Amino acid sequence: MSSNDDRDPLFRYDDPIFADERLLEITHLPGPDRIVGRDEQMQRVADALNPAVFGSEPNHLFIFGKTGTGKSLISRSVTQRVITEAERDGVTVKYAFIDCGEQNTEASVVKTIAQIINEPDNSGITVPDRGLGTGDYYKRLWQTIDHCTDVTIVILDEIDMLEDDEILRKLSRAGENRRISDAAIGIVGISNKIDFPDHLSERVKSSLSRDELVFSPYDANQLIEILEKRQDAFHDSVLEDDVIPLTSALAAQEHGDARKAIDILRNAGRLAKKQNDARVTAENVREAKEKTEADRFNELIEGSPQQAKAILYALTVLTQNSSQKEFPTKIIYNQYKELARRLDFDILSERRVQEILQEQNFLNVIQSERTGRGRGRGAHAKHRLLENPSIVEKVLLRDSRLALLDENADTETQETPSGR
Repeated sequence: MSSNDDRDPLFRYDDPIFADERLLEITHLPGPDRIVGRDEQMQRVADALNPAVFGSEPNHLFIFGKTGTGKSLISRSVTQRVITEAERDGVTVKYAFIDCGEQNTEASVVKTIAQIINEPDNSGITVPDRGLGTGDYYKRLWQTIDHCTDVTIVILDEIDMLEDDEILRKLSRAGENRRISDAAIGIVGISNKIDFPDHLSERVKSSLSRDELVFSPYDANQLIEILEKRQDAFHDSVLEDDVIPLTSALAAQEHGDARKAIDILRNAGRLAKKQNDARVTAENVREAKEKTEADRFNELIEGSPQQAKAILYALTVLTQNSSQKEFPTKIIYNQYKELARRLDFDILSERRVQEILQEQNFLNVIQSERTGRGRGRGAHAKHRLLENPSIVEKVLLRDSRLALLDENADTETQETPSGR
């Protein structure tokens, strides 16, 4: 290996903070000894998937719980252990993990499952990215499953984001309808909406027999243990004593979100490194919390039309200037019209604003509830932010058009406007 004297001086070749930052990545799958507070849930998932070890069809399973409660982690961990045990008996189990927030159409989900499961050299099957209809992708999926697996486990994360639930019916009935003959399929659906099954079509409800499991939030002590089991991501003695307890306490304030706790800890380390600090401090953690929240909210609204951002900004202004936390559509609409005039936006109808608010509710950007006005007076919707309004404002003002609402915003470096 070449010495540092031979390396490009533009880059850094030592990391004074992190020993292995990958341990703090959301995609990192920790070993069973690093998983905390989920023994009962792990056993329930194992019970559902246990038949796959012997090449039989697993029980379908729906898992519910708030963000960061370990749903995806446990599903992936148990499935990997199923695969390992099945191999001992010569049974081939494969799994496809699908993020339905990104792959939400029937065709894209079917195609992606087939591409993950397929072994072209063994199956002789190709699954192109484009050029086939949904029916043709299904045909290749069935062929791929039969050729390449004894059991296929399909994990559908954020299953409530699917545009069409027909894929659930077809996957669950594939064996019965003789679409596959030499293999079995198990479905694990993951959602933070516990009422998701109520919105399934009647055809799916009648065909998809399943178990259901709810994950409760982590408490502060469990979050501490989770972070302690990942502190080897840092060099020894880099973390000050109060860093993990503070990180856990901040994450516990918001329904015990382990994912957020890990994000905060990682961002605290990155901030310390950026500032050339020798250790990660409580101040780094507090700064990292704000950055983590802003990054998450930015992911939620990324790609949203500027009109939707203006409506969210209207709700933010109302929240900041009132002791109330939720507001009816009419009040938000009036605030939005004022902002739209200042921004020289076309003013949408109140009905369209209501539709956009419902879309943001579906995306978990806000929370909307319909409440009765009293007997004979119908009902109206009230909406509230799910994130700290100061964070929402900061993220929304990154948009160059909305930045005009803030005299102190530096609009020269903002994103390019995408139109009205």
